[in-house]
Amino acid sequence: MTIDIDYFDLSGPDGLKAAFRNHATGIAVVTAADSELNPIGFTASSVTSLGSTPPLISLNISQGASSYPHISTGKLVAVHTLDAQLLSLAQKLAGPKGDRFLADDFEIGPESVPIFTEASSVMMARVINKIEVESNAVVILALESAHVTRICEQPLVYFQRGYHTIGDRLQDNF
Repeated sequence: MTIDIDYFDLSGPDGLKAAFRNHATGIAVVTAADSELNPIGFTASSVTSLGSTPPLISLNISQGASSYPHISTGKLVAVHTLDAQLLSLAQKLAGPKGDRFLADDFEIGPESVPIFTEASSVMMARVINKIEVESNAVVILALESAHVTRICEQPLVYFQRGYHTIGDRLQDNF
């Protein structure tokens, strides 16, 4: 089969955005403390397991993000997985930075890291590397501990520029 070059009608940022709108990703909230021990955090759709031996996590962040200057090597962060019942938390940490930590819906954990205890799971991880690429960065985290609050019935995913949950289970993969 030969595909005509016109089949690939988008390139650059438009092509990337259009293709990734067709790729559902999980939603997480990442929190840490700044140098003055104030809480910082953001919503991320780029958190993934990098490997289990050793247990590593990767995430992507824009270098222009307000939280980026506070994400440094050696910093302890909390990575919270979210399910559909925590949509409001995902929206809050994706909103204006001044509104992210106004409520009393979090506790202060080790090294002043804010922890949203309602998250379906919370992983405490330490930044071991940052790779800056153009105006973005890949952050590599080493897992130190994890707490699973509950098994998700309806995971929260980002798809086609909006928040969704997953429908029917099609097949087990084990």
